[in-house]
Formats: sequence, structure tokens, C-alpha cells
Amino acid sequence: MENLNTEVGNIYFSWKKTFWLYIMLVPIAFIDFKAITFFDSILVIALTIVTVGLGHSVGLHRGIIHKSYDTSSRYRNVGLFLFILTGLGSPLSWLKQHYYRDYWQNREDCPRYFRYQHSLITDYWWNLHLQFSPVDEELYQIPTIDLNDKTINHLHKYWYLYYLSFLLILYVLFGLNTALLASCFRTSLIILGHWYIGFASHKYGYAKHEIQNADESGYNDVLLGFVSFGEGFHNNHHAFPTSAKFSSRWYEVDFGWFLVWLLKKLKVVSNVKTQKHTLKSTATPFERLKWKFPW
Repeated sequence: MENLNTEVGNIYFSWKKTFWLYIMLVPIAFIDFKAITFFDSILVIALTIVTVGLGHSVGLHRGIIHKSYDTSSRYRNVGLFLFILTGLGSPLSWLKQHYYRDYWQNREDCPRYFRYQHSLITDYWWNLHLQFSPVDEELYQIPTIDLNDKTINHLHKYWYLYYLSFLLILYVLFGLNTALLASCFRTSLIILGHWYIGFASHKYGYAKHEIQNADESGYNDVLLGFVSFGEGFHNNHHAFPTSAKFSSRWYEVDFGWFLVWLLKKLKVVSNVKTQKHTLKSTATPFERLKWKFPW
């Protein structure tokens, strides 16, 4: 990994990330898929919506990281708890890695680790097994209010205990097969799905904007955006990073935006930012869509 290290940070093998990934993957082999019931399917779908949709995409990503709306500390904390039930890990670690990645991808001297000029297999190893540790964390201007947030720091220490407790509750209430489906199987899909969508939306698709002086501008993918609560509309997100709405055309279905809209109607969130007046100053529209294909 010496070739990945730079003067701005070190890349190291994360045994914690690796252990958690495979401790989620291995139990899938013991699931009796022939015994899956209609209730099991509904439970997995419902948990995915509330944890990935409300917890990750709306709560952590759009709300806490990009601050695309205002909300109460109560809902902020609910979103954080829902996020850890995705099984993706510590909200503090995800917050920091997001700021590191955004900082470098918006520069021309982006380190290799944060670029997407490598293969799918390489990215699987780099993204899911390695970790970036910066030399100077102040460089990334992570808001102090987030770094010092009591709930974020509490969940950083104990997120896995909450997750495992949730798994135990599922086991007691519904049995082993349902518990493994709603935890290990669901979390494995979330981890691998999030990784693949992040890779693919930086490699292939269509782009409406070019980010000047940036190594990465991202691409949009209608299918990946549909199944990821809008996270697959990455070029839109790069161009309008503070917008709670990731879609910009009728054919771009952003279920994350629907959840934000619903929360606004329920008066849970307010001052919601959209793509109106939020175009990044370095984003330049293309005259026509720019396409990039895998072949």
C-alpha cells in the first residue's frame, strides 16, 4: 500500500471494516431462502426504506453532511440511530471520510485512492478494506458542531452494540432465519450496493455539468438512482451539493427527495434547499449530455 500513501495522508488496512464486512456476508450461507415468507420480504423492504432512506440518504448525507435542510435535534438523532441500523458503520467515520473524499475530488491533485481510474476489483479492495488517515484533519474544515456532537460520538463508540442488540431483538421476535435476512443479508446488500453505486456513478452514465478544476464530476444513472434513493444521480449532486433534491429531470426518480418532501409536509424539516440558486460556482453546464459507457 506504499504506492497509495501521500504526504497528505496514509492508507492502511482496516481490520475493523474487513471483519464487519465478512461477518455480515458469511451468515448468509446459513439462510434458508426457501423458507422466506411474505412477512420476511416486507420486513426487509421496510427496514431498508427507514434505515437507508431516512437514516443514510436523508438523515446523514443530505441533512448532517450537506446541511440541505433544518430540523430539530430530536429528528437529527433519530436519523443517526436509523443510520447505524444500516450496518454501514460509525456516523463519525462516514462523516469524516465524506469530507476527505469531497475535498480531494474537487481538486486536480486528487490522490489515487480517491480517484476512480482503476478497475471494479481494485475499488472493491480499496473501498471496503482500506482506510484513509489524514496528516492534517483541519485541512478539511469539518464543522466543529458535528465533530463535537454527543450523539455522533456516542454512536461512534457503540454503534455495533446497538446493531447487534437489534439483531438479537429480531431473533427473539421472529426466529433465526428472519433475523439473518433482516440483518446480515440486508446489511450486506446495503454495504455492497453503496460501494458499487459509488463506483459506477463515478465511472459511467451521463453528465449535465462539468466541475471545473476537479478530478471528479460524477455521472448520473437512472436505474442506480432509482434503487438508491437518488444517490446514483451523482453528477447532479456534484453540481448542487447542498440541494436536498438529487434529481433534476422527470425520468430521474429520487425517492430520497420524496422522503424529504414528506418530512417537510409533516413539519419535521424546514428551510429545504433545492437546486434553485445552489449551483456550485465551479459547475459549468454542458451544451448537451455527456455520456460515458463501460465499453
